[in-house]
Amino acid sequence: MAEEHRCQAPRFCANNCGFFGSPATQNLCSKCYRDLQLQEQQSSSAKMVLNQSLVPPPSAAVVSQPSSSSAPADPSSAVVDNAPRAAEEAKAPQQNRCTTCRRRVGLTGFKCRCGMVLCGTHRYPEQHACEFDFKGMGREQIAKANPVVKGEKLEKI
Repeated sequence: MAEEHRCQAPRFCANNCGFFGSPATQNLCSKCYRDLQLQEQQSSSAKMVLNQSLVPPPSAAVVSQPSSSSAPADPSSAVVDNAPRAAEEAKAPQQNRCTTCRRRVGLTGFKCRCGMVLCGTHRYPEQHACEFDFKGMGREQIAKANPVVKGEKLEKI
């Protein structure tokens, strides 16, 4: 397979950007191919959002109607309200910075029980002023694991 690549004459990118392309990437250079893939992905996601907004699921319209009892029930407005929420959730990137020092942590980030993502230096509760109640959680676990057992009292004669 490597010999096949050696025998082929190098071809320029199909977009005429000046770099060499390969048949595996549709005769595009790596950057142009990546841009093409990104563009296709965005267009497919836009089509999917458009299709979802045109054909509302029946449960979404039912859920939205009771929350606004004073306003007239309009299923098309319920769909419009749900579309921005879904877009916001999709846009929210995964947090990859320490909340204390803002250092990039990538895959090595530690998620504390208080909900923060932290670097190796600030992963301990004392280092980032953690507000999570570890003692209270421990007390609850012990109380659940060891229920109070009381014997029945004897009737006195």
